[in-house]
Amino acid sequence: MHIDLYSDIACPWCRIGKQNLARALQLWAEQNDEPVTVAYHAYQLDPELPEEGQAFDEAMIRKMGGADSMKRVVEHVTGAGAAVGLTFRFDRVGKMPNTRLAHRFVALLPEEKKEEAVEALFKSYFEDGGDVTQMTEILAVAEQIGVYAPDLQERLERGEGEDAVEAALRRGRQIGVQGVPFFVFNNRYALSGAYPAEELFGLMGGARV
Repeated sequence: MHIDLYSDIACPWCRIGKQNLARALQLWAEQNDEPVTVAYHAYQLDPELPEEGQAFDEAMIRKMGGADSMKRVVEHVTGAGAAVGLTFRFDRVGKMPNTRLAHRFVALLPEEKKEEAVEALFKSYFEDGGDVTQMTEILAVAEQIGVYAPDLQERLERGEGEDAVEAALRRGRQIGVQGVPFFVFNNRYALSGAYPAEELFGLMGGARV
């Protein structure tokens, strides 16, 4: 079983979707001997953001059409996260980030480190208020997951990872990704949205046939 997951670090529903997928994988392991691989692919909700990002409240108010709408959305996401065991601290989030650098970082990692990196980036941004547009924050995340930071910094400063991110974004457009999280099961079924673990598990079974 293989699952392709398109997501963005600045997308709270992607974090919730990833958490639901983790539970679905647990259910799968309890009932199946077949191994599952998950590949993480870059997607940008707002690729037009400046490299340094934009003030979070300003960006959200503009996107949601007002402060009241933003407040409702934030409360809804926070509650949905809590329901699956995730903490969202939007009071600590200062920026709506351009996530290009974060995606390049993930692209440079070996496959066995990508899931851990994505998880750490989500926590940095949504819980700790980390600025994932900054090299210092990316390197701090790298150290958390046991990646040698000086070597990584040199590679990122040389522009490495850019081609891989562009290829993922291009592939996403080709298969019709317009919102994330976006799951593809065994190149057979696709699903867009943070669906409950049980529904993801059901699709895994359907894709297996």
